[in-house]
Amino acid sequence: MQKSDNIFATPLTSVEDFKFDEAVADVFPDMIQRSVPGYQTIVDTIGEVASRFVVPSTNVYDLGCSLGAASLAIARGTAQIPCNIIAIDNSQAMVSRCERIIQSFSLPNPVSVRCESALDTDITNASMVVMNFTLQFIPPDVRPALLKRIYDGLLPGGILVLSEKIRHPSVTGNEMLVDLHHQFKRNNGYSELEVSQKRAALENVMLTDTFSEHEARLKTAGFSDVVMWFKCYNFTSMLAVKAKRGDRDE
Repeated sequence: MQKSDNIFATPLTSVEDFKFDEAVADVFPDMIQRSVPGYQTIVDTIGEVASRFVVPSTNVYDLGCSLGAASLAIARGTAQIPCNIIAIDNSQAMVSRCERIIQSFSLPNPVSVRCESALDTDITNASMVVMNFTLQFIPPDVRPALLKRIYDGLLPGGILVLSEKIRHPSVTGNEMLVDLHHQFKRNNGYSELEVSQKRAALENVMLTDTFSEHEARLKTAGFSDVVMWFKCYNFTSMLAVKAKRGDRDE
């Protein structure tokens, strides 16, 4: 039975920085569905993208896998494509639960779950890499190097799925999107106290970029095209494509 997220439901003397600890792992499915607009659509589409881009006998990486929703979508999308799915998360609480969830399914392709930082993961022979709301929790100064390593580890024609909470470039526009997102959370049963305390917990942990900043960084890393395929309020998902050998943009 899915547990309800009430982590921030009572007043806290001091709000600590958000951590993906046992308490969060315990309620994560409820938390993510009530907090991120379009989350299930994004996960389902990751499976669709996998069915089109994953190449037989290659690796697929899910960096920041949490409880393995994207990894499971990839496994289902590649049922007819033999590949290795590697799920990475730096939270032992998440990894332990993810392993149990993965083991409860009979999957056509193996999913190996590892507790390590995406910054330490060796990306090799990859046809697809997924970062589903992960990059925003990585220090900004190391994001360019991480994306370059991902690009270098992708085969020609490979793809990076990058989902992120983003910041609108204007103050007024950003505040509008933040307000709409907070109302989305209220409509999903979160109180004003929960919205406020979680925002405070994430303030120093989730450092967001604008779409233009993401696009420029991905292009600098070498990706030939960046396609924003999903956007709702201040949440987006992008497809960054590594050109095939001999291809060039028209």
